[in-house]
Amino acid sequence: MTISTENAPAPVLVPVLHERRAGRELILELVFRPLSSALVSLFLRARFPPPAVVLANAATGLCAAFAVARGELVLAAVLLQVKTLLDNADGQLARTSGKVTLTGRYLDTEADLVVNAALFAALGHVTGQPWLALAAFLALTLVLTVDFNVTELYREVRGEAKPVPVALGGWVERLLARFYRVVFAPQDRLVRLFSAIRLERALARKMPSEAVTRAYHDRPTVTVLANLGLSTQLVVLGLCLLFDAPAVYLWLALGCLALLPVLQLRREYLARRALAR
Repeated sequence: MTISTENAPAPVLVPVLHERRAGRELILELVFRPLSSALVSLFLRARFPPPAVVLANAATGLCAAFAVARGELVLAAVLLQVKTLLDNADGQLARTSGKVTLTGRYLDTEADLVVNAALFAALGHVTGQPWLALAAFLALTLVLTVDFNVTELYREVRGEAKPVPVALGGWVERLLARFYRVVFAPQDRLVRLFSAIRLERALARKMPSEAVTRAYHDRPTVTVLANLGLSTQLVVLGLCLLFDAPAVYLWLALGCLALLPVLQLRREYLARRALAR
């Protein structure tokens, strides 16, 4: 019996709102999650709605991008960590208050994209290397997309269900959902299709068993990708800004892309080894 879902048409996925990862992002688990938990209790007492926290983290990120463009790198580094703190608090607040909604999930994901675009535009300006910044932005976007989809596939083949968000159905939610379908859904489909094709070729078109599928969608890959996540990325960017080396981060973002083929080849090796058993 196979539990692989990769050969079926890929659905439009719902972004995950900072629920606990299948793989541990160390900087998130050790630093930001405990700090954001303390913030959540304050937000609950103040009755802040989760979308307001999402907008606050987006505004902080945009302020950080503006500071980068002005050359105020230390201020930008601090603001980025505040943005990450708020970014992780909004998901915890939504789950704790029982207000996990599609609107909040779409808003969170799309706000991150806007902030990232602004940050890399600012980095291109301050370094005088706009093409390098564009390449790094595209590389990071791909890495985050692969991280999301590989994690979701890991859960799917193990039957690990996610909490179902509440659909509010308002015009804001419909607008955000349409943006997600245009910008993110094609990336999700391409990553899933690539993953399915590579598994099929690695097995010489043989039908994968449950054991083979689980071997291919392995936890170490998910963990490595988790530690290339946005919280870690913004900590590394903050350190580069503190040391007045913003261009270094652009090269590091490109370097993250180089890890993807290594991880993919390892997954294929694990699948072939499981098939031979």
